[in-house]
Amino acid sequence: MMTSIFRERLFDDFMRDFAFPDVDKTLYGTNSSNLMKTDVRETKDGYLVDMDLPGFKKDEIRMQLKQGYLTVSAEKAVNQDQESEKNHYIRKERFEGSVSRRFFVGKHVTEDDIHPKYENGILTFGIPKEVKKPVEEENHYISIEG
Repeated sequence: MMTSIFRERLFDDFMRDFAFPDVDKTLYGTNSSNLMKTDVRETKDGYLVDMDLPGFKKDEIRMQLKQGYLTVSAEKAVNQDQESEKNHYIRKERFEGSVSRRFFVGKHVTEDDIHPKYENGILTFGIPKEVKKPVEEENHYISIEG
């Protein structure tokens, strides 16, 4: 009978350690690939974005718009005080650290265009499409002397 450790992704963890030894597990943990998964839906007027941020509180999430790029970041403090003799972890899977994603949304987008809402671990916001102004045909007449 095999112990429960062999039912986990033991081979995945081995390959990650072997192939990617420089990954900072203190910040991102082994489950970082499950964070900030994002769905983008296109509508007539723009895009609706749903981003998974499980376990974060609203005040741990920041959004910044700069030069057409929207950066969404979230941070949970790594609490080193918990690493005492009394609190020796055998397995720790809940995320601690910081994550961020950056999207080019266009230089036409302003902070007033984005209305984020955070509920049940999901950050939802909209990005408007750039409204292309129709080319107006201007008549430039040349006056004729004579």
